[in-house]
Amino acid sequence: MEYRTLGDTGTKVSELCLGTWRFAKESDGVVETDRKTAHALLDTFAEAGGNFIDTANVYGDPSGTSEDWIGDWLADRDREDFVLASKVYFPMGDGPNDSGLSRKHIRSQIRGTLERLGTDYLDLYYIHRWDEETPIEETLSVLTELVEEGKVNYLGASSMAAWQLTKALWTSDVEGLERFDVTQPMYHAAATDETVEHYLDVCADQDVAVCPYSPLAGGFLTGKYSRDGDAPEGSRAELVDSFEEYYVSETGWDVLDEIRAVADELDATPPQVALRWLVQQREFTCTPIVGARTVDQLEENLGAAEISLSDDQFDRITDARAD
Repeated sequence: MEYRTLGDTGTKVSELCLGTWRFAKESDGVVETDRKTAHALLDTFAEAGGNFIDTANVYGDPSGTSEDWIGDWLADRDREDFVLASKVYFPMGDGPNDSGLSRKHIRSQIRGTLERLGTDYLDLYYIHRWDEETPIEETLSVLTELVEEGKVNYLGASSMAAWQLTKALWTSDVEGLERFDVTQPMYHAAATDETVEHYLDVCADQDVAVCPYSPLAGGFLTGKYSRDGDAPEGSRAELVDSFEEYYVSETGWDVLDEIRAVADELDATPPQVALRWLVQQREFTCTPIVGARTVDQLEENLGAAEISLSDDQFDRITDARAD
Protein backbone atom coordinates (compact mmCIF):
# COMPACT_ATOMS: atom_id res chain seq x y z
CA MET A 1 0.00 0.00 0.00
CA GLU A 2 1.40 3.37 -0.99
CA TYR A 3 0.62 6.63 0.79
CA ARG A 4 -0.23 10.10 -0.41
CA THR A 5 -0.63 13.53 1.16
CA LEU A 6 -4.24 14.27 2.05
CA GLY A 7 -4.99 17.31 -0.11
CA ASP A 8 -3.32 20.48 1.15
CA THR A 9 -2.53 19.00 4.58
CA GLY A 10 0.71 17.43 5.76
CA THR A 11 -0.85 14.10 6.72
CA LYS A 12 -0.12 10.93 4.76
CA VAL A 13 -2.91 8.43 4.18
CA SER A 14 -3.14 5.07 2.43
CA GLU A 15 -4.37 5.06 -1.18
CA LEU A 16 -7.59 3.46 0.00
CA CYS A 17 -9.72 4.38 3.00
CA LEU A 18 -11.75 1.80 4.95
CA GLY A 19 -15.40 2.77 5.26
CA THR A 20 -17.28 1.42 8.28
CA TRP A 21 -20.86 2.50 7.60
CA ARG A 22 -21.89 -1.16 7.30
CA PHE A 23 -20.70 -1.98 10.83
CA ALA A 24 -23.86 -3.03 12.74
CA LYS A 25 -26.02 -1.64 9.92
CA GLU A 26 -29.37 -3.34 9.34
CA SER A 27 -30.93 -3.57 5.86
CA ASP A 28 -34.40 -5.13 5.85
CA GLY A 29 -33.62 -6.77 9.17
CA VAL A 30 -30.27 -8.15 7.99
CA VAL A 31 -27.12 -7.05 9.86
CA GLU A 32 -24.60 -6.36 7.12
CA THR A 33 -21.45 -6.57 9.29
CA ASP A 34 -21.34 -7.98 12.83
CA ARG A 35 -18.69 -7.11 15.44
CA LYS A 36 -16.46 -10.11 14.76
CA THR A 37 -16.45 -9.46 11.02
CA ALA A 38 -15.89 -5.74 11.58
CA HIS A 39 -12.74 -6.44 13.57
CA ALA A 40 -11.57 -8.96 10.95
CA LEU A 41 -11.99 -6.28 8.27
CA LEU A 42 -10.02 -3.78 10.34
CA ASP A 43 -7.28 -6.38 10.88
CA THR A 44 -7.08 -7.14 7.17
CA PHE A 45 -6.95 -3.46 6.24
CA ALA A 46 -4.21 -2.68 8.77
CA GLU A 47 -2.15 -5.72 7.79
CA ALA A 48 -2.22 -4.52 4.18
CA GLY A 49 -0.81 -1.15 5.25
CA GLY A 50 -4.10 0.76 5.37
CA ASN A 51 -4.12 3.56 7.92
CA PHE A 52 -7.17 5.69 6.94
CA ILE A 53 -10.45 4.73 8.66
CA ASP A 54 -13.78 6.49 8.06
CA THR A 55 -16.83 6.39 10.33
CA ALA A 56 -19.64 8.62 11.62
CA ASN A 57 -21.57 9.10 14.84
CA VAL A 58 -24.77 7.74 13.25
CA TYR A 59 -23.25 4.57 11.76
CA GLY A 60 -24.66 1.35 13.15
CA ASP A 61 -27.88 0.23 14.80
CA PRO A 62 -28.06 1.80 17.29
CA SER A 63 -26.19 4.93 16.23
CA GLY A 64 -22.64 5.07 17.55
CA THR A 65 -22.03 1.31 17.32
CA SER A 66 -19.52 1.66 14.48
CA GLU A 67 -17.44 4.12 16.50
CA ASP A 68 -17.69 1.83 19.55
CA TRP A 69 -16.41 -1.18 17.63
CA ILE A 70 -13.53 0.79 16.12
CA GLY A 71 -12.64 2.09 19.57
CA ASP A 72 -12.59 -1.45 20.96
CA TRP A 73 -10.30 -2.53 18.13
CA LEU A 74 -7.98 0.47 18.57
CA ALA A 75 -7.57 -0.22 22.29
CA ASP A 76 -5.00 -2.92 21.50
CA ARG A 77 -3.11 -0.83 18.93
CA ASP A 78 -1.11 2.37 18.64
CA ARG A 79 -3.65 5.05 17.85
CA GLU A 80 -0.93 7.16 16.19
CA ASP A 81 -0.62 4.56 13.44
CA PHE A 82 -4.07 5.48 12.12
CA VAL A 83 -5.83 8.46 10.57
CA LEU A 84 -9.39 8.55 11.96
CA ALA A 85 -12.30 10.40 10.36
CA SER A 86 -15.82 10.83 11.72
CA LYS A 87 -18.82 13.05 11.00
CA VAL A 88 -21.55 15.18 12.55
CA TYR A 89 -24.99 16.42 11.45
CA PHE A 90 -27.69 13.75 11.56
CA PRO A 91 -29.98 13.22 14.58
CA MET A 92 -28.48 11.56 17.65
CA GLY A 93 -31.61 11.91 19.74
CA ASP A 94 -35.15 13.28 19.68
CA GLY A 95 -34.49 16.73 21.14
CA PRO A 96 -34.62 20.01 19.18
CA ASN A 97 -30.84 20.42 19.46
CA ASP A 98 -29.91 16.79 18.76
CA SER A 99 -29.10 17.31 15.08
CA GLY A 100 -27.62 19.85 12.70
CA LEU A 101 -24.44 21.90 12.79
CA SER A 102 -25.10 24.33 15.63
CA ARG A 103 -22.41 25.07 18.19
CA LYS A 104 -24.42 23.16 20.79
CA HIS A 105 -24.85 20.01 18.72
CA ILE A 106 -21.27 19.88 17.44
CA ARG A 107 -19.87 20.37 20.95
CA SER A 108 -22.07 17.57 22.24
CA GLN A 109 -21.25 15.17 19.43
CA ILE A 110 -17.47 15.57 19.42
CA ARG A 111 -17.47 14.48 23.07
CA GLY A 112 -19.48 11.36 22.30
CA THR A 113 -17.43 10.48 19.22
CA LEU A 114 -14.10 10.79 21.02
CA GLU A 115 -15.38 8.74 23.96
CA ARG A 116 -16.66 5.93 21.73
CA LEU A 117 -13.44 5.84 19.70
CA GLY A 118 -11.31 5.96 22.86
CA THR A 119 -9.13 8.80 21.59
CA ASP A 120 -8.35 12.40 22.49
CA TYR A 121 -8.63 13.71 18.95
CA LEU A 122 -9.85 13.09 15.42
CA ASP A 123 -7.57 13.49 12.44
CA LEU A 124 -10.51 14.54 10.27
CA TYR A 125 -13.98 15.78 11.23
CA TYR A 126 -16.61 16.05 8.47
CA ILE A 127 -19.87 17.90 8.41
CA HIS A 128 -22.10 15.09 7.15
CA ARG A 129 -24.47 17.41 5.28
CA TRP A 130 -25.09 21.14 4.79
CA ASP A 131 -27.30 22.69 7.49
CA GLU A 132 -29.83 25.13 6.04
CA GLU A 133 -30.81 26.36 9.52
CA THR A 134 -27.36 27.20 10.92
CA PRO A 135 -25.16 29.97 9.47
CA ILE A 136 -21.98 28.48 8.02
CA GLU A 137 -20.05 31.08 10.04
CA GLU A 138 -21.29 29.50 13.28
CA THR A 139 -20.42 26.01 12.12
CA LEU A 140 -16.93 26.96 10.93
CA SER A 141 -16.33 28.98 14.09
CA VAL A 142 -16.94 26.08 16.46
CA LEU A 143 -15.03 23.68 14.20
CA THR A 144 -12.09 26.12 14.26
CA GLU A 145 -12.24 26.07 18.06
CA LEU A 146 -12.04 22.26 18.03
CA VAL A 147 -8.90 22.50 15.89
CA GLU A 148 -7.38 25.09 18.24
CA GLU A 149 -8.20 22.89 21.24
CA GLY A 150 -6.48 19.88 19.68
CA LYS A 151 -9.65 17.82 19.43
CA VAL A 152 -9.58 17.85 15.61
CA ASN A 153 -6.70 18.16 13.14
CA TYR A 154 -8.50 18.85 9.85
CA LEU A 155 -12.00 19.60 8.63
CA GLY A 156 -14.01 17.88 5.91
CA ALA A 157 -17.32 18.31 4.13
CA SER A 158 -19.49 15.45 2.92
CA SER A 159 -22.29 15.73 0.35
CA MET A 160 -23.31 19.26 -0.65
CA ALA A 161 -23.68 21.45 -3.71
CA ALA A 162 -20.73 23.12 -5.41
CA TRP A 163 -22.02 26.57 -4.43
CA GLN A 164 -22.24 25.53 -0.79
CA LEU A 165 -18.66 24.27 -0.76
CA THR A 166 -17.55 27.47 -2.48
CA LYS A 167 -19.41 29.60 0.07
CA ALA A 168 -17.83 27.69 2.96
CA LEU A 169 -14.30 28.05 1.55
CA TRP A 170 -14.88 31.76 0.88
CA THR A 171 -16.18 32.27 4.43
CA SER A 172 -13.12 30.56 5.88
CA ASP A 173 -10.79 32.76 3.86
CA VAL A 174 -12.60 36.02 4.64
CA GLU A 175 -13.21 35.33 8.34
CA GLY A 176 -9.84 33.71 9.04
CA LEU A 177 -11.40 30.37 10.01
CA GLU A 178 -10.24 26.82 9.38
CA ARG A 179 -11.27 25.60 5.94
CA PHE A 180 -12.42 22.25 4.59
CA ASP A 181 -9.38 20.28 3.39
CA VAL A 182 -11.29 17.13 2.37
CA THR A 183 -14.64 16.37 0.75
CA GLN A 184 -16.68 13.17 0.59
CA PRO A 185 -19.11 13.10 -2.33
CA MET A 186 -20.71 10.04 -3.88
CA TYR A 187 -18.55 9.48 -6.94
CA HIS A 188 -17.54 6.55 -9.12
CA ALA A 189 -16.61 5.79 -12.72
CA ALA A 190 -20.23 5.34 -13.77
CA ALA A 191 -21.49 8.58 -12.19
CA THR A 192 -23.45 10.75 -14.63
CA ASP A 193 -24.59 13.64 -12.40
CA GLU A 194 -23.20 16.90 -13.79
CA THR A 195 -23.65 18.62 -10.42
CA VAL A 196 -20.99 16.30 -8.96
CA GLU A 197 -18.62 17.28 -11.76
CA HIS A 198 -19.08 20.96 -10.85
CA TYR A 199 -18.38 20.07 -7.23
CA LEU A 200 -15.17 18.28 -8.22
CA ASP A 201 -14.11 21.30 -10.27
CA VAL A 202 -14.17 23.34 -7.05
CA CYS A 203 -12.10 20.68 -5.29
CA ALA A 204 -9.51 20.69 -8.07
CA ASP A 205 -9.29 24.50 -8.11
CA GLN A 206 -8.99 24.79 -4.33
CA ASP A 207 -6.68 21.78 -3.79
CA VAL A 208 -9.28 20.01 -1.67
CA ALA A 209 -8.84 16.23 -1.38
CA VAL A 210 -11.70 13.97 -2.49
CA CYS A 211 -12.61 10.78 -0.60
CA PRO A 212 -15.60 9.44 -2.53
CA TYR A 213 -18.06 7.03 -1.01
CA SER A 214 -19.79 4.31 -3.08
CA PRO A 215 -16.71 4.11 -5.36
CA LEU A 216 -18.05 0.86 -6.82
CA ALA A 217 -21.54 2.30 -7.39
CA GLY A 218 -23.05 0.22 -4.61
CA GLY A 219 -21.57 -2.92 -6.16
CA PHE A 220 -22.67 -2.19 -9.73
CA LEU A 221 -19.05 -1.86 -10.88
CA THR A 222 -18.01 -5.19 -9.38
CA GLY A 223 -19.12 -6.85 -12.60
CA LYS A 224 -21.56 -9.24 -10.93
CA TYR A 225 -24.56 -7.66 -12.63
CA SER A 226 -25.72 -8.15 -16.22
CA ARG A 227 -28.03 -6.05 -18.37
CA ASP A 228 -30.71 -8.73 -18.64
CA GLY A 229 -30.11 -10.77 -15.50
CA ASP A 230 -31.69 -10.62 -12.06
CA ALA A 231 -29.73 -9.13 -9.15
CA PRO A 232 -27.55 -11.70 -7.35
CA GLU A 233 -29.07 -13.02 -4.13
CA GLY A 234 -28.08 -10.91 -1.13
CA SER A 235 -26.63 -8.12 -3.30
CA ARG A 236 -27.26 -4.45 -2.62
CA ALA A 237 -29.54 -4.27 -5.65
CA GLU A 238 -31.75 -6.86 -3.98
CA LEU A 239 -31.62 -5.27 -0.53
CA VAL A 240 -31.95 -1.57 -1.44
CA ASP A 241 -34.98 -0.37 -3.41
CA SER A 242 -33.23 2.77 -4.70
CA PHE A 243 -30.25 0.88 -6.18
CA GLU A 244 -31.22 1.31 -9.83
CA GLU A 245 -32.13 4.97 -9.38
CA TYR A 246 -28.73 5.80 -7.88
CA TYR A 247 -26.35 3.60 -9.82
CA VAL A 248 -27.71 2.08 -13.04
CA SER A 249 -27.76 3.82 -16.43
CA GLU A 250 -26.92 3.01 -20.05
CA THR A 251 -23.74 5.04 -19.67
CA GLY A 252 -22.96 3.01 -16.58
CA TRP A 253 -23.20 -0.22 -18.58
CA ASP A 254 -20.80 1.23 -21.17
CA VAL A 255 -18.34 2.16 -18.43
CA LEU A 256 -18.64 -1.28 -16.89
CA ASP A 257 -17.91 -2.91 -20.26
CA GLU A 258 -14.71 -0.87 -20.57
CA ILE A 259 -13.71 -1.62 -16.98
CA ARG A 260 -14.16 -5.33 -17.67
CA ALA A 261 -11.98 -5.05 -20.78
CA VAL A 262 -9.20 -3.27 -18.89
CA ALA A 263 -9.45 -5.81 -16.07
CA ASP A 264 -8.87 -8.61 -18.58
CA GLU A 265 -5.81 -6.81 -19.92
CA LEU A 266 -4.31 -6.39 -16.44
CA ASP A 267 -5.32 -9.81 -15.11
CA ALA A 268 -7.22 -7.88 -12.47
CA THR A 269 -10.88 -7.69 -11.42
CA PRO A 270 -13.46 -4.99 -12.28
CA PRO A 271 -13.57 -3.66 -8.70
CA GLN A 272 -9.80 -3.23 -8.69
CA VAL A 273 -9.86 -1.35 -11.99
CA ALA A 274 -12.79 0.87 -10.94
CA LEU A 275 -11.02 1.80 -7.70
CA ARG A 276 -7.70 2.37 -9.46
CA TRP A 277 -9.37 4.75 -11.92
CA LEU A 278 -10.34 6.88 -8.93
CA VAL A 279 -6.93 6.66 -7.27
CA GLN A 280 -5.28 7.88 -10.49
CA GLN A 281 -7.47 10.97 -10.92
CA ARG A 282 -5.35 13.73 -12.43
CA GLU A 283 -7.09 16.92 -11.32
CA PHE A 284 -7.39 16.26 -7.58
CA THR A 285 -6.13 13.88 -4.91
CA CYS A 286 -8.63 11.03 -4.73
CA THR A 287 -8.72 8.41 -1.96
CA PRO A 288 -11.79 6.17 -2.40
CA ILE A 289 -13.59 4.74 0.60
CA VAL A 290 -14.08 0.98 0.33
CA GLY A 291 -16.76 -0.71 2.41
CA ALA A 292 -16.58 -4.47 1.96
CA ARG A 293 -18.92 -6.85 3.79
CA THR A 294 -16.47 -9.77 3.89
CA VAL A 295 -12.72 -10.19 4.26
CA ASP A 296 -12.58 -11.74 0.78
CA GLN A 297 -14.26 -8.69 -0.73
CA LEU A 298 -11.89 -6.35 1.10
CA GLU A 299 -8.82 -8.30 0.01
CA GLU A 300 -10.01 -8.07 -3.58
CA ASN A 301 -10.55 -4.32 -3.25
CA LEU A 302 -7.12 -3.85 -1.69
CA GLY A 303 -5.68 -5.35 -4.86
CA ALA A 304 -6.37 -1.96 -6.47
CA ALA A 305 -3.19 -0.78 -4.73
CA GLU A 306 -1.18 -3.40 -6.62
CA ILE A 307 -2.13 -2.41 -10.18
CA SER A 308 -1.67 0.65 -12.37
CA LEU A 309 -3.67 1.86 -15.35
CA SER A 310 -1.85 3.09 -18.44
CA ASP A 311 -2.83 6.51 -19.77
CA ASP A 312 -4.72 4.78 -22.56
CA GLN A 313 -6.64 2.51 -20.18
CA PHE A 314 -7.51 5.45 -17.91
CA ASP A 315 -8.70 7.50 -20.88
CA ARG A 316 -10.82 4.68 -22.31
CA ILE A 317 -12.79 4.45 -19.07
CA THR A 318 -13.10 8.23 -18.89
CA ASP A 319 -14.25 8.43 -22.53
CA ALA A 320 -16.91 5.74 -21.93
CA ARG A 321 -18.47 8.09 -19.39
CA ALA A 322 -19.03 10.69 -22.11
CA ASP A 323 -20.44 8.41 -24.83
